Amino acid sequence: MTRIRIATVFTLTALAAVTIAPAVSAAPKGLAWGPCPSGSPPGYDCAEIEVPLSYQDPGGPRIKIALGRLPATDQKHKRGTLFTNPGGPGNHGRFSKFQTPALHRQFDIVGFDPRGIGASTPVRCFTSDAETEPLKRILGNFPITAEQETRHFADAREVTASCGRNAGPLLGHLSTANVARDLDRMREAVGEHRLRYYGLSYGTYVGEVYANLFPHRVGALALDAVNDPIAWSTGHRPEDANVPFSTRLGGFRDADRALQAFLDACAADTRCAFREPGKDLRAKYDALLDRLEATPGPVTYQEVIRRTHNALIDEARSPALAEFLQSAAKPGAAKAIATPFDSAMGGGGTICADTANPRDPAAWPRAARTADRESRGFGSYDTYLSLPCASWPASDPARYTGPWNRPTAPILLLANGKGDPETPYAGAKRTERILGNARLLTLDAWGHGALNRSACVDAAVDAYLSHGRLPARGTVCAPDHAPFDAR
Repeated sequence: MTRIRIATVFTLTALAAVTIAPAVSAAPKGLAWGPCPSGSPPGYDCAEIEVPLSYQDPGGPRIKIALGRLPATDQKHKRGTLFTNPGGPGNHGRFSKFQTPALHRQFDIVGFDPRGIGASTPVRCFTSDAETEPLKRILGNFPITAEQETRHFADAREVTASCGRNAGPLLGHLSTANVARDLDRMREAVGEHRLRYYGLSYGTYVGEVYANLFPHRVGALALDAVNDPIAWSTGHRPEDANVPFSTRLGGFRDADRALQAFLDACAADTRCAFREPGKDLRAKYDALLDRLEATPGPVTYQEVIRRTHNALIDEARSPALAEFLQSAAKPGAAKAIATPFDSAMGGGGTICADTANPRDPAAWPRAARTADRESRGFGSYDTYLSLPCASWPASDPARYTGPWNRPTAPILLLANGKGDPETPYAGAKRTERILGNARLLTLDAWGHGALNRSACVDAAVDAYLSHGRLPARGTVCAPDHAPFDAR
């Protein structure tokens, strides 16, 4: 399964003609499913639905949301529709990859590109390739010198200025509250009285907002790789508004725990390329960072942090990570080392619309230094992901900031790994207490997301979404594979 970044930024596309439709009737209609565009995955139907640009003006201008449907294989005994969201924010979601065989048999699986993304009415921040260059420099990067910091701040300001110039009115209507309202329109359009939903990573925040906006329309929500909704939106204390939201989430702490778990597994497995009998692998890793921090080479300090972090989102990437680190540990290592785990792009508008952040860019280096004392490199990596929010040129009046404890008749199923570098386990445990009615299922592994990594987790999600049956409180599942097993 492809794992998704939680905090990625901005659509890297040139400006095209983006049309916002004039006002029409606000009542949702049934969907006209038909063939998908050329090049789409086989087996899917596609449709569009018009929704209000602003739900505060439901009779006003409209935008389009693009959907994809994977029909149930057993149509005679179909139980209904299961909606999915793959996270991001900003990831394309029309063609879901989160179904188990049992879910595929029983449900039409429906995914969608959220507003502003992909085949839905898109946000376009850039009018030329030249305008994208600042984004390319900051995407997944962070500064470690004063000179780099000055350039990074300037690039972030250029990115947000481009969005302000080019993106149009949609930029002010990208909050997750609007995504949740779009999802409710889709639920109604397919004829479901209650929402059945699986969300991964940021998709859990969509589910949390939905459950609190529409508690009586919740059928079954399975939320995998759980975001703490208070940490995401406002922080738990008033002073948290002065801390970048991407630091507040605390993913860097579990990234460090995942790294240590990887190194421990490496030391015990002869298949690990980074293994060195009798040597402390954490010391070997730190020595690599020390050298690159002092004397950047073809491989940089930031590249090692980025690639390590992105590999830790899936235990199956352990062999590739070990090979990369072993090659990078050799002085003069070539930069062009194959890696399958670069981040996606998109959704910066949703991040900045949803979250409280400082307006002073100097808050980011302060937070990065503090976070790095707990988790070297990963603290800076996480912190700087949200720097464009310091100068973001739009706000969304529909943003939702709570309450988060509105009771739902069905208990919500949460799932999280013990070492998730994106959505830390501590945040999932807090969320179980924050939400009005939730239960946490634990995967005893590092990585981002639990579905399709453990037969135990898959069976629990199947039972919940199909029949409303929950695992016993405190259930802990084992992964199906060890980190260096062949897949």
